[in-house]
Amino acid sequence: MAYQFVKGQSDVIQLCREKATFLLVIGNTRTAEVPGITVAGANPELIKYTPPADAELLYHGRCLSIDSVPATPDGKPTPALISYTALRLTGIPFFVVNSGLMVEPKIPYIDLNAPVGENIADSRAMDRDAVEKVLERGKILGKQISKLSDVLIVGESIPAGTTTAAAILKALGLNPAVSSSMPDNPVDLKRKVIEEAVKRVKSADPLEILAAVGDPVMLGVIGIALGSDKPLILAGGTQMVAMANLISQMDEVEAVIATTRYVAADPNADLSLSPYPVVSADPMLAKSRYEGLRAFSKGFVKEGVGAGGLTLASYIRGITPETFLREIEKDYETIIL
Repeated sequence: MAYQFVKGQSDVIQLCREKATFLLVIGNTRTAEVPGITVAGANPELIKYTPPADAELLYHGRCLSIDSVPATPDGKPTPALISYTALRLTGIPFFVVNSGLMVEPKIPYIDLNAPVGENIADSRAMDRDAVEKVLERGKILGKQISKLSDVLIVGESIPAGTTTAAAILKALGLNPAVSSSMPDNPVDLKRKVIEEAVKRVKSADPLEILAAVGDPVMLGVIGIALGSDKPLILAGGTQMVAMANLISQMDEVEAVIATTRYVAADPNADLSLSPYPVVSADPMLAKSRYEGLRAFSKGFVKEGVGAGGLTLASYIRGITPETFLREIEKDYETIIL
């Protein structure tokens, strides 16, 4: 099937037929500087450019902050390529939200004035006062943007986000497996970082947990969700599961997590820990004639930049899986090859 629920059921996804808005929340955590913990970016120096480059690709079909499209060291492209195709086909309007970037994108964006996240292996992630202020700004944004739409689709881009997400879930007492954008998941390294980080959590208060082991993108997404007057599609994998658990503790929100089939098939993805229904969409990349795209179905990258949620929105709006794959391949030829 092109998409299916892997946990629960919800009619929220059908709102994609109506007025939908996509928000891409981007930022950085210095946790990504731990050697070997993330594959986002061809080398450690490029990691800080990955989120702005992802956002620039959505607007321009190319990156402006770096010379090439963000990719794994051996050239597998960012999931922003899938999102670019989906936005091009559906015409869904979108906005980029700066929530803790190291490098500003060369595009119009909304700034929440969030701090860059610290390395949770060495220190608390963020100042508690900053956490509260950024959440409030996110709420204001969510309330205003939701006036334009029937549903908000919210995605993210932050290297090492799966590690901070697992730390959040661990701090909540949920004992997660540890997901990764790599098939050779550095589980032992991530667990070591997570175990060290959760020692700094002083209470079960969601804001305390965010300040201790979270990242600034979480502040943006959670704030938007709490402020929205409309239902949400949280477009992502384990990072959205972590955020969903915090959101559900802070307020009642109508939401669905939408991810790719590749995350749903990952035994370390922890989708069962979501407090909201979860749906997976298949971009059909396993059938691509290009190895760089087929790699997604083999455990590389898998998700990010709202790829799963925007794939789902494309199907809800009547685009067939065959057409979607063909259009992704066209964009791959133009942008990557």
